[in-house]
Amino acid sequence: MRLRKRLKRISKTTHWVPLLVASCLTLGLHSFSANAEDEAQNADPHQQVFSESDFPSATECAKCHETIFDEWRSSNHAYASISPMFHKFEQKINDLAPTIGNFCVRCHAQVGTQLGENREDPLWERSEVSREGITCITCHRVNEPYGKVNGDRHVQPGKIYAPVYGSSDGSGLQDVIDNKKSYAVKTSKGDGRGKPIHNKAIQFTNLRESEFCMSCHQVAVNLGIKLEVVWDQYRASPARKAGISCQDCHMSKDPGMPTGFAIGPSAVVNGKEINPGRKHFNHAFAGPGYPIAHPGIFPHNANKKGRLKRRTIEDWLEFDYIAGWGTAEFEKKVKAKEVNTKFPKAWSQASTRKAAAKLIEENLVKLEEKLELRRQVMENGSHIDGPFFAKDPQVGKPLRFEYKVTNTNAGHNLPSGSLGAQPELWMNVAVINPKGETIFESGYIDSNGDMADLHSLDVRAGKIEHDDQLFNLQTKFLTTNVKGTDREMYLPVNMDIDQIPFLRPPPQPATVLNHPPFVRMEGRSIPPLGHRMAKYKVPAKLMTEPGTYKLAVRMRSRAEPIYFMRFVDATREMEREMNRWMLDIHPYTVEFEVR
Repeated sequence: MRLRKRLKRISKTTHWVPLLVASCLTLGLHSFSANAEDEAQNADPHQQVFSESDFPSATECAKCHETIFDEWRSSNHAYASISPMFHKFEQKINDLAPTIGNFCVRCHAQVGTQLGENREDPLWERSEVSREGITCITCHRVNEPYGKVNGDRHVQPGKIYAPVYGSSDGSGLQDVIDNKKSYAVKTSKGDGRGKPIHNKAIQFTNLRESEFCMSCHQVAVNLGIKLEVVWDQYRASPARKAGISCQDCHMSKDPGMPTGFAIGPSAVVNGKEINPGRKHFNHAFAGPGYPIAHPGIFPHNANKKGRLKRRTIEDWLEFDYIAGWGTAEFEKKVKAKEVNTKFPKAWSQASTRKAAAKLIEENLVKLEEKLELRRQVMENGSHIDGPFFAKDPQVGKPLRFEYKVTNTNAGHNLPSGSLGAQPELWMNVAVINPKGETIFESGYIDSNGDMADLHSLDVRAGKIEHDDQLFNLQTKFLTTNVKGTDREMYLPVNMDIDQIPFLRPPPQPATVLNHPPFVRMEGRSIPPLGHRMAKYKVPAKLMTEPGTYKLAVRMRSRAEPIYFMRFVDATREMEREMNRWMLDIHPYTVEFEVR
């Protein structure tokens, strides 16, 4: 599909304003020289030869592990450090509680943290390997089990030639090393010409165990509230009892299901497959999350060559891909002077814009693939049965019906991951009368895209009614304010106790109360293999005529609530992208007769 056709699905009216320019990712825009382009390039700290770095980039690994790189480059792991929403969230937490420090970035940008980069550094001042988030060396340069939560593992420094650690014994690599000339590789700087590769692959079985994932996927802030709870859920799950690991589901051939692994080579060196019959672990790590960054920046793309290789983060933020820059249709209008666009210096040449548009097209294809993986992992892990009617539907009588929502995933709750503010998973149902009119709906959204609960700005303003029958699996933080009443909050901070909130550890262990004083979580998610009933009642006054009615249902999945995005000062463009990639799962419609 051509880029222009994709863009028409994105927006027919909205002119692109860069997502991250307004958000600045952390502290705000730094001044940027308007001098010659070469001056900016020379000042760019990210230009380096990665084979000479002690923390090699994934682009170096891609030369032999192209398939794995292609899976990883659009994954949530690859997005961990570059996400504008993460930076907005992380900055807001630090604004409210400065004692947190680098607590978040030590997982999201572990290599950058180990390099000594400041927590608040914007992306354009970080190294490229730091911008890669959970990159190759984040896992494959770890050689000691870290049996603790809250991150902070140690990545072994070393140039591209240094050993790597994997789940296999590395026997395939030895054949390559024994035949360096045939494979055109080198294992040290003094080897002469050839593609630089690691000189040893050491087996590290912890990579195959769920405990390896635990350190970043079980997180508690300093007052005892757990922001990531998937390990707690998994260790008590039927999956763990059956010996099924996180990797068995999230790196398998079927997203979210322990159905085994695909078969493929561990590497391709000089056109020759290494270990072609080996198990292939999918590094897309399928899950419900998705990116909202500018597609020139993410997914990561190893095809940034020539002029594109010299383009900075700030350059890409100025590239208006929604307007069609670089497409044949747009450039034809530029040539005919039908459009009057003042291009930034970095994009003043049509050839450069065309190359950028081609790269963005590749990245949009990856995002479509990611959307399908998200759909598969969500639908493989859940099921809807129904509707079930309490009584035969009749005119002038209330219509009562329910659906059974089942978590078919044996490993963790539905939904899982980061709780409190996100993720969102709710049911949307609608009853349509014989005239085609929607007479009842629950799970509808307001003008911003939020559910019509007490956090909806439209509900608060009286523009729409509160959805009293909403079926929402989103877990909430409950905090106790000065007056002693509970209320739902976006973060576990008692906003009205102090002018400058401070997350004070409780005087007694949080395990005694099972939650910190004044803060607790209201879990609404469904445990492994469990189910919940979504019950609805249509008032009798709406059931006015006999005939064939329709009942439509779907579950809706979104990474972040829009009200929360506004709380952390996200841009409107970020909101737009968050809503655009919202996912509908298990949609279907049934007909029934009302007499």
